[in-house]
This record gives sequence, structure tokens and C-alpha cells, in this order.
Amino acid sequence: YSGNAVIRMTVSYVDGHPFLGNERVEDAEVIIELFEAWAPITTDNMIQHVESGLYDGIFFHRVIDDFVTQSGDPTCKRLVAYPATSPECGSGGTGETIPLEHHESLSHVDGAIGMARSADPDSADSTWYIAQTEAHGLDPENR
Repeated sequence: YSGNAVIRMTVSYVDGHPFLGNERVEDAEVIIELFEAWAPITTDNMIQHVESGLYDGIFFHRVIDDFVTQSGDPTCKRLVAYPATSPECGSGGTGETIPLEHHESLSHVDGAIGMARSADPDSADSTWYIAQTEAHGLDPENR
């Protein structure tokens, strides 16, 4: 919808240690607000992926303390039993990239969401991350 879209997702933490079993430990809700006026292409891309169900059943494949928590790769789904997954997990996507959008009001502050990309600024696809701290080195002007 028009304006600041809000995405609400339920996430489950599953202990993936092979000797501890695959117990669901806790569920949590993550709420993400997207700023359409400042990043309309990126916002539209994420909304399309949410509405198509692309993100359903995938997991956070990269968690780096005091940096980022990353998800959005559709190849990161459970194969048979968690944590078994595709060897491509963490490097996949839809194959449809979007251009970098930069707005002076957007910065990588603690809790900011951003699109993962390669060295090519126009390579964002479906993978996104949440900054766990101020990560201004990820701001376009600092890359």
C-alpha cells in the first residue's frame, strides 16, 4: 500500500545443534517499517517478495554479532531436517536485481534494514539484513 509499509513476521528460533535435537525454543515477532518515499524501488521489491510468499519458511543464514543479521535468500530453506539446507544458501536470490537507492535520510543505524549486494551497487535481489549496531561503513558513500 502507499506510505510506509509495515512488514510483520513471526520468527522461530530452532536449536540446530545435532546432539541437542531440533526443538523450537521460542517464537518472536519482527516488525520492519519500509520508507517508500526514500526507497520506492527497494520497498516495492520487498513487498512483492512478501506477498508472493518468497520469504516463507526461510531462515536467517548469517548472524554476525555487533554487525548484521541476514535473511531473504530463498535457497535457505530446510532440507529434511534443520540445519540441513542447500549448498547455495547465502548466495542465492531470484536473479532479478534492483538498482541502489540512496537517500540522505537513510543511514545504517542500529536496527536499520538494508539490501545485501555484491560489489556491484545495482546487485540487490531478495536478501536483506538488519544492522545490529551503527554500521556506517555500509552506507553507499562509505563503500
